[in-house]
Amino acid sequence: MPLAIQAEDVRAAAVRIRPLARRTPVFTSAGFDAAAGTRVFFKCENLQRGGAFKIRGAANLVLSLSAESLARGVVAYSSGNHAQATAIAAKYVGVASTIVMPEDAPKSKMEATRAHGARIVTYNRFKDSREAIAQSILKETGATLVPPFDHPMIMAGQGTAAMELLDETGPLDALITPVGGGGLLSGCATIAKAQQPAIRVFGAEPESANDTFLSMRAGERVSVHPDTIADGLRAPKPGELTFPVVRQLVERIVLVSEDEIRAAVKFVLLRLKILVEPSGAVPIAAVLFHKLPPEIQSVGVVISGGNVDFADLAKM
Repeated sequence: MPLAIQAEDVRAAAVRIRPLARRTPVFTSAGFDAAAGTRVFFKCENLQRGGAFKIRGAANLVLSLSAESLARGVVAYSSGNHAQATAIAAKYVGVASTIVMPEDAPKSKMEATRAHGARIVTYNRFKDSREAIAQSILKETGATLVPPFDHPMIMAGQGTAAMELLDETGPLDALITPVGGGGLLSGCATIAKAQQPAIRVFGAEPESANDTFLSMRAGERVSVHPDTIADGLRAPKPGELTFPVVRQLVERIVLVSEDEIRAAVKFVLLRLKILVEPSGAVPIAAVLFHKLPPEIQSVGVVISGGNVDFADLAKM
């Protein structure tokens, strides 16, 4: 079966999202390189509009919709970053947005989503189905669903982060991103392998939310009950569209502990002077704690976001 996206879809997305998505900077740190034992290039999506990479996918889908579809509004479900991104994109085109969010979503993400004009519907993520709630709203309103990861337009939009990174750095030995549902990893792997066929692509996942790791090992999608401080990586199962891409193009999924995630957040805040949320710190932790093959001499790390509640940050 053909994969859901190709490199040309990512390139088209890069043009489409220019009005909304920033070209984020690439940072380096001699101190981090010394600790990690390799040259590291950080793609700082924590400095992206909305504080995370998610605007790339949401903008790509929303800006591709017809005026007739837009008039009925958009609906999304998310723990926070995709919620904000969808709300920002909807506000840009002047349409209504409804976001289904878990009751325990970080307050900062919920408040930011509401500030962009979205209507929020909350649910209990241990008891309720966010997909079912969203479908009920879609049936009632006729709005368009903007899914968090399992859609070709979302995947292609997310891949533009790696496209920008590699355009700036030139050839790298490896690329690593966090993986939740797989939208970012699949999009980045697609364009990275097209631009640099020899590059080795890895995904990073919390040990306590290891659905993609288990799925890669099993050769099919496996569900888990995620329990991690990396709230953006709590998808219980890889996407139906994203997983085939990950399985074909990604070498391996590496796992990090909760303590390693906390240590990575602290390290980059104190040494690089940038704020990274736990989900964005997962690939950083993988590199910092030597989870990648030792022969890798240069690696691009996509920092997925920087939205974290102050109280949670203080605990770390």
